[in-house]
Amino acid sequence: MAAAGAERVIDPEIRFFLDEMKARWAAHPSLASLDYPGQRAVCEAVRSRWTQGGPAMTRTLERVFDPGAGSLHIRVYLPEGASQPAPALVYLHGGGFTLFSIDTHDRLMREYAAAGGFVVVGVDYPLSPEHKYPVALDRIEALMLWLRDHGGELGVDGSRLAMGGDSAGANLSFATALRLRDRGEGGLVRAILSNYGYFSNIISDEAERDFGGPTSNLDREEALAYFANYLTDMASECADPLVCPLRADMAGMPPVFLVIPECDLLTEQSVAMAASLRAAGVETGEKLYAGATHSFLEAMSVAAVAREAIADGAEFVREKLA
Repeated sequence: MAAAGAERVIDPEIRFFLDEMKARWAAHPSLASLDYPGQRAVCEAVRSRWTQGGPAMTRTLERVFDPGAGSLHIRVYLPEGASQPAPALVYLHGGGFTLFSIDTHDRLMREYAAAGGFVVVGVDYPLSPEHKYPVALDRIEALMLWLRDHGGELGVDGSRLAMGGDSAGANLSFATALRLRDRGEGGLVRAILSNYGYFSNIISDEAERDFGGPTSNLDREEALAYFANYLTDMASECADPLVCPLRADMAGMPPVFLVIPECDLLTEQSVAMAASLRAAGVETGEKLYAGATHSFLEAMSVAAVAREAIADGAEFVREKLA
């Protein structure tokens, strides 16, 4: 685990990022006073500061279509120098199954594409609570099968696909790979990039004490509220390994790299996931990023630790899809 309580030290550049975010939040009504569309609009405005700049793509494609289980909006980033057809990382944004979009994560996905020389397919999956489990999972799985068969239409090599995401997006990446494995499509996902994944509704008192609370950018109450949004019956559905992947048998899963911030409510979940993967014989890499917090990758324009983690993740995906 990371340094506890008063011993933890948040990276100064990440602290600047958090303070900037706090100031931007203060210019808007509290999320609790808004409906979900209103909350999402505020999130887009607050995070717009961090999506600016970054690498340009050779081509960016937008598509709204039904890959087989309902409508999806995707954005395809083709970086300079990528082969044709190119290997691809299918990236699922975070936001507790409830918030954020491919717009809030636009720069992050461009950074991955440019650093790794592969295509990134960003997915605007259906959000909760309007769309409950397993709607988003159904559509993401259908997209992966569609990319296998039709990826060439987008410049994507359907035989070289990885999945990745942050927080809830990491959860959905694991859940999709698990479902595909169990349906005999285990080779479709060649690798998983897991950024501060949210894998279980069980958050320890220690994690809440050390990394949660009202001054953090993610506490236990907020995290559990996201699961409540996502699920119809939280008490029973959290037993489902496709909801809480820490409950899953990981045998036969593809190689995984876990990006783990030191100062995060969910650090313990990534540590536990790494142990579960290794116990199942899965090729597993993980790295603890000192002084980093939840959402730290979004600070890439101001924080060296975020740029380091992006470079590490891009190299992992590039190697596994080579």
